[in-house]
Parts: sequence; C-alpha cells; structure tokens
Amino acid sequence: MSRTIQVTFDAHDPQALSRFWADAMGYVNPPPPGRELEPGQDPFDAWHAFLAEVGVPESEWNSASAAEDPDGAGPRLFFQRVPEGKTAKNRVHLDLRAAPGRQGEERMAALEAECERLVALGATRVERHEPSPPMTAGHLWMADPEGNEFCLD
Repeated sequence: MSRTIQVTFDAHDPQALSRFWADAMGYVNPPPPGRELEPGQDPFDAWHAFLAEVGVPESEWNSASAAEDPDGAGPRLFFQRVPEGKTAKNRVHLDLRAAPGRQGEERMAALEAECERLVALGATRVERHEPSPPMTAGHLWMADPEGNEFCLD
C-alpha cells in the first residue's frame, strides 16, 4: 500500500510562506476547522478570528500554516515557525512541473514565464540550466521568499 505525504517547511513567517506556495502551486490555504470561507474572504482573517475565539494568544497566530491541493491529489504543505534561519543548501527540494510535455525553446519559454510570475510573488531566480538532450530538458533553479531552493522543471 502506498503512503501519502505532507511536506513540512521550517519558516520565520509561516503564513506568508504558505501563501506564496499556495499561489505557486495552485493550492489553497484552508479555513479553520468546521468553518467555510465566504467568497473572497482571506483565509488568514478567518484563522485569526478563530484563534482569538478559542483563546490562542495573538503571539502564536503565525506559528503554523498550511496549503492544500483543492483537488486533493497533491501533498499537503505544512509550515511551522522556527527560530533559526536557513544556514545551508536544502537536502530535499521541490520540482514544480511548469512545462509538462514541452521541449526545447517552447519549454524554456514556459519556464521563464512561470519564473516571472513567481518572482512577482517573492521568489528569487538563481540560475538557468539549458537543455542538454538526452540527459536533461532544461530547468530554472529558484528560491522561495525564505531562501528554500526549488526548480521549475
């Protein structure tokens, strides 16, 4: 039997990082337990109201956050606040499949377009790796707003 996974990120600002990854992946930030969001309602406003109602101190409201695939197919992303910063290269990173089925310049153009969108959301472009058939189709190395590396693939 296969297993499902949750990908966990250590973060300084879990809410901001979960909002970035939700936007990057087409995910959603879920509402509090037993609540539904009104159309256009910010999920973090709903969470803050919920946490205040249940007596969580405001200093803890940004201690964790999540992003989920609205179709339920992809892994849940969980973000937890930690005091220490990122000090070295990731040992595990995400590859975002931004150009499935495309090759050559068409592929790289699609990756560049997605790169521009993610940079506008707070990502950093690190390096472009050109296609080198048959071993690699080319990719863009990037970092999220807190410096976690990922690739547009």
